[in-house]
Amino acid sequence: MDIHDWDQRYRSGVRPAEDPEARPTPLLIDTANRLRPGRALDLACGTGRNALWLAQNGWRVTAVDGSPAAIGILKQRAAASAVDVDARIADLEKGEYRIEPSTQDLIIICYYLQRDLFEPAKRGLVAGGLLLASAHIAEPGEEPTYKRLRRGELESYFQGWDILHRYEGKSNDPAHRRPVAEIVARKADTRRVDCCQSIPQKVC
Repeated sequence: MDIHDWDQRYRSGVRPAEDPEARPTPLLIDTANRLRPGRALDLACGTGRNALWLAQNGWRVTAVDGSPAAIGILKQRAAASAVDVDARIADLEKGEYRIEPSTQDLIIICYYLQRDLFEPAKRGLVAGGLLLASAHIAEPGEEPTYKRLRRGELESYFQGWDILHRYEGKSNDPAHRRPVAEIVARKADTRRVDCCQSIPQKVC
């Protein structure tokens, strides 16, 4: 599904995962609640259920999506909630948004797979920053695809990083039904002990 198709779905209002009452990704809540709010970047943000929650909890948030309709909805919801989100329209696959190196304390890529996005996202973190990513995985008997990971693939993009959380299996997010892979990885920082080190690892 391309940007045009997503835009049409957002405009039609038939995307249940983007219901105004949809809660943020549970893993994001669990992770961010252990951190001191700072700068956060939400890539492929959709209509902003995660970006808005972060902003409401003291984070300075930049949210990026290729769908003008989704960003329009996000801006309306931010205004209604009286929170500030720097919402930007950009096609990530075409490289229309540049992630500035060493600028973000938290980067999230939730239920979106673009394999060549992981490296610039990793570079975009400050030392000690966290990258939270989730994406659908191929089910048993299926081959990995352009938008579905093979099992074990997500973690392979974070070799040498401190893995605070890893999981593969049934989605714990009510907005998504297919099996998922999740990871929370920390960029090396030898200058301090991160307050997030107590997040339990979850291996499946």
